[in-house]
Amino acid sequence: MTTIDILQFTPEERQQITALYAELKRKIAPTLAVDDEERLRSQLLMALEEGRVQRDLFGLNPIVSSLQTALLVVDEIGLRRDAVLAVMLYPCLMQRSEASPTTFTIEEVNATYGSAVGRILHGLQRIQELYKKNPVIESENFRNLLLSFAEDMRVILIMIADRVNLMRQIRDTKNEEAKHRVSEEAAYLYAPLAHKLGLYKLKSELEDLSLKYLEHDAYYHIKEKLNATKKARDAYIDRFIKPIEEKLTAAGLKFHMKGRTKSIHSIWQKMKKQKCGFEGVYDLFAIRIIIDCPPEKEKQQCWQTFAIITDMYTSNPKRMRDWLSVPKSNGYESLHITVLGPEQKWVEVQIRTERMDEVAERGVAAHWRYKGVKAEGGMDEWLNGIRQMLEDNSGMEAMDEFRMDLYDDEIYVFTPKGDLLKFPKGATVLDMAYHIHSKVGSACTGARINNKVVTFRQELHSGDQVEILTSSTQRPKQEWLNIVKTSRARAKIRLAIKETQQKEALLVKEMMERKFRNRHIEHDEGLMMRVIRKLGYKESSDFYRDLVSETLDVQTVIDKYVEIQQGENSTDVQTRSAEEFVLDNSQLSTLTPHPSDDVLVIGQDLKGLDFHLAHCCNPIYGDPVFGFVTTGGGIKIHRQDCPNAAEMRRRFGYRIVKARWSGKGSSQYQITLRIIGNDDLGIVNNLTSIISKDEKLVLRSINIDSNDGLFRGTMTIMINDNTRLETLIKKLRTVRGVKQVERI
Repeated sequence: MTTIDILQFTPEERQQITALYAELKRKIAPTLAVDDEERLRSQLLMALEEGRVQRDLFGLNPIVSSLQTALLVVDEIGLRRDAVLAVMLYPCLMQRSEASPTTFTIEEVNATYGSAVGRILHGLQRIQELYKKNPVIESENFRNLLLSFAEDMRVILIMIADRVNLMRQIRDTKNEEAKHRVSEEAAYLYAPLAHKLGLYKLKSELEDLSLKYLEHDAYYHIKEKLNATKKARDAYIDRFIKPIEEKLTAAGLKFHMKGRTKSIHSIWQKMKKQKCGFEGVYDLFAIRIIIDCPPEKEKQQCWQTFAIITDMYTSNPKRMRDWLSVPKSNGYESLHITVLGPEQKWVEVQIRTERMDEVAERGVAAHWRYKGVKAEGGMDEWLNGIRQMLEDNSGMEAMDEFRMDLYDDEIYVFTPKGDLLKFPKGATVLDMAYHIHSKVGSACTGARINNKVVTFRQELHSGDQVEILTSSTQRPKQEWLNIVKTSRARAKIRLAIKETQQKEALLVKEMMERKFRNRHIEHDEGLMMRVIRKLGYKESSDFYRDLVSETLDVQTVIDKYVEIQQGENSTDVQTRSAEEFVLDNSQLSTLTPHPSDDVLVIGQDLKGLDFHLAHCCNPIYGDPVFGFVTTGGGIKIHRQDCPNAAEMRRRFGYRIVKARWSGKGSSQYQITLRIIGNDDLGIVNNLTSIISKDEKLVLRSINIDSNDGLFRGTMTIMINDNTRLETLIKKLRTVRGVKQVERI
């Protein structure tokens, strides 16, 4: 039989609980239902007797911590009954033992205390489960996922208050590792959240305490400096405000004044930003004048105060901030001026009314937007909505009905390492696989979601922990485009399919050339292009795709090739015009190019690397070129003006390597020229004779079509380098009737 470990209270803790409970009851008693107090006491006692409530990893008593947090949400945020009950019940729910004879569930909470309390507890429970997945809390995605899991805004407000309370209590803990982790979370996650919600006081406290625990020396250095200069600061403030008080009193204004020293964290950030010591930070404090007046006289009396101060002290117009005439987007209202006080020191003065100060002090309109916190569309609109509800005291009741539905269009999932990825709603395992890497996506066979194996078609949901499963035999397919949701995955699938088709097309091409050799048929690329067109294909890629899928029979292609070849061979080559001209292959040189012995330097002066010349632009020696690392690991050389260059640089800039020609050998390169001109008699002979006269040029094929007195044709030529090519183009352009000669 298992021994129940019952939480033991120290005398100090008993005194704390009595005092905290009395204070809390006094503040929220009017909002409690008749049986709330008795039910809560009964539930806590039962949880304690069953050993469901235990000290946390810092040795803190959860009941004491819950009371402290509950007072924080009441005093600093203004929440009441539902939030307080949820905070008090949370330790019982989360610490429940599986062996406990008493079941305490969300359903029971709903029935006993109402759905609002149950909703808050459910949100806290989900976030606790989220933390168990060891996420990377520094990421913006985790903050957004945290908010989407909360379900009720009060969950986030409670978590911020709970973290402030925890940071207050762990000062003397011996668990340094846990203390460090909690402090980092406060700095990276909870302080920015408090800032965005306008909880300025809580945000400042979180930042100061995290600095104290994470950068001990910096914190105490600034604290000691502030303490050492406190008397001088206080004396200066007295000298500064005394004449102002006299003038404002004489004007009949009701007001009070206070000085506000910058937080230690804020001073430290300014020291780092300005790269200066403590003495270099001049605006350590600001004077706040808070006027007590009816709403209809607020602007009048604020401007009256402004006039009195600027009459007494010289103001800096560049530092004037008027959020009275036009309040900030979050509702913040105040007048900020900077004046030159005694001893020629600049002092910031903030002028506002009691109502304005209450809003700012409670944090609901803190200066989050002008402090450089980025706007995030829907997120900021949602937080602003909460802020507006909090600004209006009557909005506290509306808070009970508030449900969050911001993230209907976004989901957040975990990788096995705890990283968070964001996807649109409806995204699948395949989307995530391609988000990680193209190779992972193309090899994806499924995933393990929350330790359950699923197919790659499985839709993802927020909070899922996803491990992608792959296979070396998997290949991307056309139907995958209907499975993915993101444009990124769709583009990668299209590219993967295209690359696969190109590889398969190359294999089919080699197989066809082998069949041609076996039948002693000379294979000519130009003639093959004519065959492709005769078979009804506009793109060679479609032709080779059908060969790969066996939609088109190889024998049919060979038969059509022989038919066209024999038809051309029987034509008289002594043509008189381009309209009648078809060049017999026997007239063309059958020489193959020399093995490439030109020297190409790739990357950081690397020579001897294996490379291939790209067929899309057919670079030759002397062309400005660059290298592109293919998916197979090889390097393809493209011309700088290759038609595909811009797209490759935009999408795959990381795969581009430098390349340049370094040494000339005897290699010949295949280039194709497009020629357009008038179909004059003898024009073809004139063109071919220019090439035949140059012994270093080899004409591989010529293809010419004539229509209505104009001819368009292509000539495939073997040539040594681009200098010789430029010379050839100039000569061809001099032929009478030629209108255009360009390399393709």
